[in-house]
Amino acid sequence: MNADLILFNGQFHTVDRENPLASAVAISDGRFVAVGTDAEAMALRGSGTQVIDLKGRCVIPGLNDSHLHLIRGGLNYNLELRWEGVPSVVDALRMLKEQADRTPTPQWVRVVGGWNEFQFAEKRMPTLEELNQAAPDTPVFVLHLYDRALLNRAALRVAGYTRDTPNPPGGEIVRDANGNPTGMLVARPNAMILYSTLAKGPKLPLEYQVNSTRQFMRELNRLGLTSAIDAGGGFQNYPDDYQVIEQLAKDQQLTIRIAYNLFTQKPKEELTDFKNWTSSVTLHQGDDYLRHNGAGEMLVFSAADFEDFLEPRPDLPQTMEDELEPVVRHLVEQRWPFRLHATYNESISRMLDVFEKVNRDIPFNGLPWFFDHAETITPQNIERVRALGGGIAIQDRMAFQGEYFVERYGAKAAEATPPIKRMLAEGVPVGAGTDATRVSSYNPWTSLYWMVSGRTVGGLELHAEGLSRQTALELFTHGSAWFSSEQGKKGMIKVGQLADVAALSADFFSVDEEAIKWIESVLTVVGGKVVYAAGDFEKLGPASVPVLPDWSPVVKVPGHWRPTSPMQAQVHHCSGPCGVHAHSHEKARLSNAPVSDFAGFWGAFGCSCFAF
Repeated sequence: MNADLILFNGQFHTVDRENPLASAVAISDGRFVAVGTDAEAMALRGSGTQVIDLKGRCVIPGLNDSHLHLIRGGLNYNLELRWEGVPSVVDALRMLKEQADRTPTPQWVRVVGGWNEFQFAEKRMPTLEELNQAAPDTPVFVLHLYDRALLNRAALRVAGYTRDTPNPPGGEIVRDANGNPTGMLVARPNAMILYSTLAKGPKLPLEYQVNSTRQFMRELNRLGLTSAIDAGGGFQNYPDDYQVIEQLAKDQQLTIRIAYNLFTQKPKEELTDFKNWTSSVTLHQGDDYLRHNGAGEMLVFSAADFEDFLEPRPDLPQTMEDELEPVVRHLVEQRWPFRLHATYNESISRMLDVFEKVNRDIPFNGLPWFFDHAETITPQNIERVRALGGGIAIQDRMAFQGEYFVERYGAKAAEATPPIKRMLAEGVPVGAGTDATRVSSYNPWTSLYWMVSGRTVGGLELHAEGLSRQTALELFTHGSAWFSSEQGKKGMIKVGQLADVAALSADFFSVDEEAIKWIESVLTVVGGKVVYAAGDFEKLGPASVPVLPDWSPVVKVPGHWRPTSPMQAQVHHCSGPCGVHAHSHEKARLSNAPVSDFAGFWGAFGCSCFAF
């Protein structure tokens, strides 16, 4: 056998406990055919084999996000200005103003997910007045987690919000003393007002949606992601909103493997949705790049307990059980795997009552099913999940909402939110993910940083001892494969498995914890083909595709913010109470410069938080 590709002189962390380390791999027909020493891999070298010297890089299995809204995110990626990792309000507003100046009528500037105020040096959100000053004429929509959105005056006008607009069910239009909308929309208790307002903005035409999805996949490849399980989403309609991803699959242009779940679309008609789909969609139809994965994360609208920790825990309607049971019963009869969004233990208890009732009549008998999120699940309910053969897909929303959770429920409760170690100890399948893009960042390294360090993006320590780096990596690779019924097929660097790997910019297993969040891939391989390459390997990767339209925020701000120097990264990592932030922010404000320009200034003041 001659290999198609050999990668050698690397530090491979295989996630295969029988063969945990290797220096080289050989790949043929998209699968690993040798995992071991350089000599073992080179024995399969032929005249047509591509050989890449990894120069000692740390290499891991391609990351697999167990809960990512990739399909919806891809359709909108080129429309969105990302504030992930941006170090200050000054920087964020500068970026917003620059984009507003470039955005043509009638398009909006949209900042949608992946940030919070605790990441900023100023530890605050931008004000409505600052948005209006930065963009007086271009509509601006800024989504903050799942609790509120900020609209400038131009966006209020085009969205049609006036003093006569009533509050929609579950939402509040904040008003001034004269009854006029201020621009603040608040989710009480659910995010429908935020979703519906965002949906008022113009969409990209089909050609640009194709480009947008390709740009998003390239950005995910840059971060070492090679697989994702798409959890559906609000205002994501099947099959209409799937035509772009299906066309890319047909054209063999997917660089992320996608398993997609179908999310119910009509309140009170959920059973009808699933009956239609189980009769028209074959379970697992597709291939290793795009395949159907079952139902959820929404099964019935009455079972949605939104995770807004700024608000009290919502009680699910008394009708929930009666609405959920026939849907679950139908899915189990059809042997369709399902997933269900559930934040709070109180909700999980009631949902498990339904599942156990159905199981007594129609045994689950190994049918894959799982909860998403499960932040406050108790040991008793973890045991109930295990008894029914279920899993739990955990996400990093505590990295973005940990401060709010601590304020409401206390620091002690946050130490095991979610209780990942208990889940693993009970033998429940656990997969890691982000739940991006509308709340969390899609950056898997933000999630891995949170799992390992126990800290939020703002630096708050939620628990003193996180997961080991090996365990965290297992959850983001082999662990996630269970959630698309692909265990044994991918998630490890192992002979016979799909050849998906990422060579990293830094050694995940040895770098300082704070440096984890800045790791990227320098070489990403999917199915034995290089889909992304940078730095020393740049010439080995495919050329980037020009961004469409040319005014897209992605042209100027391609994805997650990166520090342009080690000093900037050190500044961004500061979370200590040194009191220097306010002083340096004031200097930045007076000079109209980004706060991140003042790293040297901060160091001159002797800030003990920085290691210059």
